[in-house]
Amino acid sequence: MPKRTGIVLEFYMFMKENKTYWLAPIIVVILLMAGLIILGGLGGGAGAPFIYSLF
Repeated sequence: MPKRTGIVLEFYMFMKENKTYWLAPIIVVILLMAGLIILGGLGGGAGAPFIYSLF
């Protein structure tokens, strides 16, 4: 039975093997922006004042 790895470990191994470490900051920024979008949409915009204060 092959060893199962998580998607994060698999992505890390991909970056290590192909020497594409520059992808890591891009992925982090995309995830942070997605989190802000989700936070802004929750509860009819209840998180909007907090997002507004960031910018």
